Amino acid sequence: MEPNSNTLTYKHLGIYTQNENVVYMRYDCHVCKSEGFEALVRIRVSKAPRSIVASLNVVSSNMLLPGEIGLSDAAAQKLDVSENDLLHVSHLEPIASLGHVRAKIYNNKLDREAYGHIISDIIAGDYSNIHLSAFITACAGDRMDLDEITDLTKVMITSGKTLDWNQRIIVDKHCIGGLPGNRTTPLVVAMVTAYGLTMPKTSSRAITSPAGTADTMEVMTNVTLSSDEIERVVNQEGGCFVWGGTAQLSPADDVLIKIEKALDIDSEGQLIASVLSKKAAAGSTHVVIDIPVGETAKVRSMEMAQKLQRDMEAVGWAVGLTVKIVITDGTQPVGRGIGPSLEAMDVLSVLKNEAMAPQDLKERAVLLAGELLELSGKVVSGEGNRRALQVLESGKAYDKFISICEAQGRFSLPVPAPHTLEVKAERSGVLHHIDNRKIAKLAKLSGAPRAKSAGISLYVRLGDRITKGQILYTLHAVTEGELRYALDYKNDHEDIITIL
Repeated sequence: MEPNSNTLTYKHLGIYTQNENVVYMRYDCHVCKSEGFEALVRIRVSKAPRSIVASLNVVSSNMLLPGEIGLSDAAAQKLDVSENDLLHVSHLEPIASLGHVRAKIYNNKLDREAYGHIISDIIAGDYSNIHLSAFITACAGDRMDLDEITDLTKVMITSGKTLDWNQRIIVDKHCIGGLPGNRTTPLVVAMVTAYGLTMPKTSSRAITSPAGTADTMEVMTNVTLSSDEIERVVNQEGGCFVWGGTAQLSPADDVLIKIEKALDIDSEGQLIASVLSKKAAAGSTHVVIDIPVGETAKVRSMEMAQKLQRDMEAVGWAVGLTVKIVITDGTQPVGRGIGPSLEAMDVLSVLKNEAMAPQDLKERAVLLAGELLELSGKVVSGEGNRRALQVLESGKAYDKFISICEAQGRFSLPVPAPHTLEVKAERSGVLHHIDNRKIAKLAKLSGAPRAKSAGISLYVRLGDRITKGQILYTLHAVTEGELRYALDYKNDHEDIITIL
């Protein structure tokens, strides 16, 4: 290697930074000296034919030699590098689309071309988390009008792969979120596909919640499928349960949503673009969207839900989707389990029509499946719920669920974690309040979703009359240490469940 070249030898460091591309170089590295690189600058790292943009971290320890370069795991995966590969580094060329972000910060209206430039650079990896945060914040607070939301949605649809199923009607559903345990998707897919509709369902993994639909389904089947495998399963069974990360549908959304979660910001415009772009890119034509409303849900007021409804229906129409909004109760968790395996157990319990199956989960899933049957025209108005319930209670939905799982490679029964701790009521009274966010955090401290068998089994509902000493919920964890973490949090937050 020539001493004045911009080439360094890759050393694997094993540093996890989620989605952020980070590069590590020594302070006395010849490249840092010759190029004047300083900590936190953005630089381009290349290994032909690939290149990425990464933030520079400068190290002074012996974790790297002067001629070596390290990458975060995310960056190494994107570059497809191996130990001792030669990497080339250079200054980052100016990112022109940041001018549009600055314009939006000053509340200027952006057109479709501007949003196209921004999304293109985001997908290319040119935006740091700081740039992403600036874009998200600039769009938050009702600062995008309907034209902008529509333009952003259209740009995001065409930014990645799009699926075409060569059918007039393809159905889908989405929940705006905020309710632990609300695992209706596997049930809805099983019911509507058993009835003859096509529903190629791509779902997300958890980011800040105890479980995403993909996490729950991964307990029971393979969810990381290629586009060809998705097509095979859907053509064979009429539906699928797959992780959307491999499908590359609206890929900018996967980047933006992680930053939104970290900031705890929900930009209404970007939320609409996020949801509808994924549905349109997946080839959907008819979509039911569940908006739970509750004090500790994502949508906290009926006024907010109704505005979201109007805007989603308008943008849906503009991008060619038939959208039906269902506003539901978001005041408490749904079902009994909170965490991948425990939620999977609830799903199977409902599908098997077991007497002790959580009725609230069953009723919510039947409602959403019924809405899809009616929206598609498969069933006349007013008959959807009855037909969906009929498919569920006949066992056809369970059979279809197993068939889809087996087509995806396997069906496995969920197993709970080995360590448990019962939490009992310290007083008698009526259950007045359950904090969705705090009970979700409690499940995460127990180990979910990283440990798929961890989480919470919740046994009580709002309005229940509680007796002192009654079991309210059980904590499940893989290790006793995680049980202690969760118990410490519970003891510091007695308002997770309020009994009056």
